[in-house]
Amino acid sequence: MTVTPAIEIHDLSKSFGRVQALDGLNLAVQPGEIRGFLGPNGAGKSTTIRVLLGLLRADAGSARLFGGDVWRDAVELHKRITYVPGDVSLWPNLTGGECIDYLARLSGHAEKSRLRARKVELLERFELDPRKKARTYSKGNRQKVALVAAFLTDAELYVLDEPTSGLDPLMEAVFTEYIREARSAGRSVLLSSHILSEVEKVCDTVTIIRNGTDVESGTLDDLRHLTRTSVTAVVGGNPAAVAQLPGVHDLVTTASDGGTRVTFDTDNAQIGTVLTAMSALEVRSFTATPPSLEDLFMRHYGDVIDADEAAAEAAANGAAAGRKAGAR
Repeated sequence: MTVTPAIEIHDLSKSFGRVQALDGLNLAVQPGEIRGFLGPNGAGKSTTIRVLLGLLRADAGSARLFGGDVWRDAVELHKRITYVPGDVSLWPNLTGGECIDYLARLSGHAEKSRLRARKVELLERFELDPRKKARTYSKGNRQKVALVAAFLTDAELYVLDEPTSGLDPLMEAVFTEYIREARSAGRSVLLSSHILSEVEKVCDTVTIIRNGTDVESGTLDDLRHLTRTSVTAVVGGNPAAVAQLPGVHDLVTTASDGGTRVTFDTDNAQIGTVLTAMSALEVRSFTATPPSLEDLFMRHYGDVIDADEAAAEAAANGAAAGRKAGAR
């Protein structure tokens, strides 16, 4: 039996004048799957989400929700999805509770007795006072209103674009619980986030996007083989042989309590060979740290971050030089 994906994007392209926002993007989210969607500002994440919501029309490629065309079938598809942006705007003269009720009605879920208990629970868990006017809410509280309204619905797909922006760590933990609950109920989630630890904690799969195209995609376990494991050990023997093994990188040795402390990175495919070689070295302690999502992300964006830091440093130096010249 063929299962229709909640989201299915093939070779999606979108440009704004000379700017190529999306360039052959591929992305899929299966029923009951939480997919992390990663990339810095300008990578194309928000453009992708706007295409999925039927707010932008793609130049080429296809984008489908539950098998339906996101542009042609937008009205019907929107009844099955919930969207939470990273910066929520509310009706300033309505209370938080009134905003939640209105959003629930817009999604086709009017206030009913079976939803009242759920609403009370969500308000309590997210520590939101629904009696206050929306204009008095902080950014974090505006996000809470959107999240309460989202989790109050029976959406089949949650499209979340930086949903925890402005939330404190305790509220992020509550958000994580409800995302896991949605997955258990068979819901699908596309989670766009800059918080790598959040994605690593809740997502089944990850897609990393750069310059409008997907550069890595798969489960976290699938992707981790592309990076290296960090090893720290104290041994009694001579670790010179380990340095010669294929897949061992950046080995450093220091004296440590009558032995030798060694630190190095090893390609995951070679970890078995490395462990076998080290077993002959009188290992006194051993720690292996598997690669994190941040390591994987940095493989694709480390150069961008370095360039940004260099530009910021150059700008700061230029400003300092200008102040010094002015002082003269």
